[in-house]
Amino acid sequence: MEKARPASLASSDTVRVTNPGGSSPFVLTCDHASNFLPAEFGTLGLAAEDLSRHIAWDPGALPVATRMAQALDATLVETRISRLVIDCNRPLDAPDLVPPISETTAIPGNAGLSEKQRAARIALSWQPFHGTIERIVEERLARGQETRLVSVHSFTPVYKGRDRPWHIGIIHDEDRRLASPLISALKRLAGITVGVNEPYSPADRVYFTLERHARSRGLPCAMIEIRNDEISGETGQRKWADLLTGIFSNLEPEEARGSRPSVVGKSFQSAS
Repeated sequence: MEKARPASLASSDTVRVTNPGGSSPFVLTCDHASNFLPAEFGTLGLAAEDLSRHIAWDPGALPVATRMAQALDATLVETRISRLVIDCNRPLDAPDLVPPISETTAIPGNAGLSEKQRAARIALSWQPFHGTIERIVEERLARGQETRLVSVHSFTPVYKGRDRPWHIGIIHDEDRRLASPLISALKRLAGITVGVNEPYSPADRVYFTLERHARSRGLPCAMIEIRNDEISGETGQRKWADLLTGIFSNLEPEEARGSRPSVVGKSFQSAS
């Protein structure tokens, strides 16, 4: 678990921005940065060990994103509430916006929510997160600052009994301006298995933040998924952050190939 935070957070505290005036063209998001549950949610009926699992957050993703933001002079926007309360990388009509089951684990505290309870969770975390990204992107565009969005996630080595061999996956839709040169750079590195729209794709409904804030404006974007056993400790986090920083420092988008979001890849999976 993360270090202690106040027992209850105001909505203004459920999103954090690092380096809001960053000069880099990249704006990073970490949609599942925290496994924190405010006191009013208790443990959502889960055992303590469940709250350290991938179902509650993306372990290791935030340290990687933070180090990248510092090195690139990029802006980083992160959630500070567990995805078990509400998943900020889902549209409001998604069945797993407030997940009743994550992977194979039932979430008792998410069962039978009233519309009022659901709306309160949206106001607590989802709206501040997306409102903050919206404001940052609009302010950058208004002053003519080049803007490219990249979301940083992690994934489990085994999902529902299936081994995942990729060390890192790059997720994209038909707009490959960032994804193609990023994938090419990663594939040139020895000893790294790169997934292309693996272990997820936009067909799995995991691309929402980028669709909402980048694709809707025609901005280059890509989603990074790092296998979480690679970044479970500081050494791995530093390795991947530095590796990605080196690539992003010289990364230029290719010529635009698509202007509308599309669903590509494979069938729905339940977590990212």
